[in-house]
Order: sequence, then structure tokens, then C-alpha cells
Amino acid sequence: MNVVIVDDTQINVTLMEALIKRIEGCKPVCFTESAKGLQWCIDNEPDLVIVDYMMPAPDGIEFIRLLREVPTRKELPILMVTADHEKEVRYRALETGATDFLTKPVDRIEFTSRAKNMLAIRRSHVLLSNHAARLADEVREATAEIHTRERETIFRLARAAEFRDPETGAHILRMANYSCIIAEKLGWDAERNDILLLAAPMHDVGKLGTPDHILLKPGKLTPDEFEIMKKHAPIGWEILKDSSSPILTLAAEIALTHHEKFDGSGYPNGTAGIDIPIAGRIVAVADVFDALTSERPYKEAWPIERALEFLQQGRGVHFDPDCIDAFLGAQDAVLAVRDRYQDEVGSY
Repeated sequence: MNVVIVDDTQINVTLMEALIKRIEGCKPVCFTESAKGLQWCIDNEPDLVIVDYMMPAPDGIEFIRLLREVPTRKELPILMVTADHEKEVRYRALETGATDFLTKPVDRIEFTSRAKNMLAIRRSHVLLSNHAARLADEVREATAEIHTRERETIFRLARAAEFRDPETGAHILRMANYSCIIAEKLGWDAERNDILLLAAPMHDVGKLGTPDHILLKPGKLTPDEFEIMKKHAPIGWEILKDSSSPILTLAAEIALTHHEKFDGSGYPNGTAGIDIPIAGRIVAVADVFDALTSERPYKEAWPIERALEFLQQGRGVHFDPDCIDAFLGAQDAVLAVRDRYQDEVGSY
């Protein structure tokens, strides 16, 4: 253990150095200039500091004050050496952060006992700190494992909906990444965007409750069939709501609101404008763009230029103008996502 001795009188330093060397496992680090000793204590890791009071600046009290200002040195044992009559100095030193005192002339037995006691305290503190750090690492690992399982469960639920839908796995990856591009342009931070990336693929999970003859119908739905199809939004909300997971909470909100329109003509609740949650407004743009530009059993893919024109025409009517502007202003990123997540040949 590193025991730092700071005293401007060399004979005192020599005596204390010899006493410290007799304590097993201790290495004395000595200074006769307090400024150099202070800097060493800041730059390195001392286990005990023994500092004299009467020294050229900084004196012992100022030395302690400056050392205690370093966040990692607040628990460091500091032993101050003072004259027997300097009670006021000891009071000030205690207020500043001294742990214990020695009086001059230094008694060898007392010096050794106090040093050993303070080093024992230091060892205990280090052991507790290391134990706390190990526990923190274990908690982080356990939390990361929980998050991994949660994300896997969410992905599998999204896949379950996908297997009942004529859309592909590439679709949910594309629209989720499109959503994140829009959100980033709108100023979302990385953590919030990560949650959106995991929540957006759940937007159509309510289709698990849609009858096959409607969900898989190759042609246009009748008005009655479309009314049944529209129920997938509240069904998705019912499946995902009331979760303690921030991912599922956001997914529930998206499932319910991504078919709402900015002018209030959407479903299921006819919500309008900024009353539609922002995540729903974002996913609406991403979902429609990918649906238009993707091939389906009942339609061919639109050219990108035509799909972008459709989005522009729906600005302020179907779509939030800010979300449209964000999407249109990030076309390089959008095309990169489209190239990265391609539908498999023969998906249909």
C-alpha cells in the first residue's frame, strides 16, 4: 500500500519512512515539498497520507482541503502531524477533512499503531468498493440479459403477426429504420430512437386478430370487410397496453395511432393534428412509404418518385408536415435502408 509522507523537514521524513517500511506490504512515498506531494496524491493512488501542518504553502490544512476536493480522494485516510499545543489547528484540520492526528515529537509505537489502524480501514474501504463494483457489473449483466430476452420476445411477436400478413420481414425492418430516420431528424436522442426501432415493428400486431379471409384477400376489401380490418389497430393496443416495458408501451401507442390522419379522417378514433402521438405520426409516414414501394400479391411496387410525390401531396392532410419534411430531407439514408433490407426472391 502506498503511504505518502509530506514534511518539509528531512529528518522527520527519514524517521517516518523507516517506520512505514517496517509495516508489511507498505511502500513509503516521501516529499519535502508539499506542492509536489499534493500533485502526486492527485495523479496516483495513495492509501494513507501523513502530512505535517507547519510547511511552506500549501500548509497541512490547505493540503488537506485541496486533496479532499478531488472526488476520488474523499475517503482517503489522512493523518496530520501537529505540535501538542496546536488544538485550534487540529479543530480546523478536522473540519477540513483530517482523519486523525499525531503530535510532535512522534512516538514510534503510537505512529505505527495509528498507521496500521488507518491502513486497515483503507483496506476495508477498498474491499467494499471492489465488492460494490462487482455487484454493479453483475446487475448490468443481468439487466442486459433481461433486455436481450425482452427484445427477442418482442421480435418474435412481431414475426408472429408477419406470418399471418402478406407483408415480409424485410418490410418491418425497413419501416422501423425509416421511422428512426424521421425521429432523428426531429431531434430524438439515441436512447429514445433505439426504443422506437424496437417498437415500430409491432405496429400491425393486431392483425393477429384479423380473419384470414380478410387479411389474405388478394383484391380490394368491401366496406364491411374494411371495417373489420380497421379493428387491428385497437386489437394491437389491447395486446400491448399496460406493460412496464417502455418498448411495449410505445408499441401499444403506435399500434393504436399509426392509421390516424393529420386532418382527423383516419382510424380508429379520428384523432387529428398534434393530438396524434408523435410516434404514430412518424410510423404513418414510414409504413405508407414502404407499403407503396413494395410489391404485394395484389399490386406492383410503385416507383420511388411516385411514392414520394404521394407523400408530398398528403402533407398536412394524411401526414404530419414535420414528419414529411424530415423524411424527404433524408433521402440518402432512406435509400440506404431500402438497399440494405431487400425482400427475399419468391416471398410471395
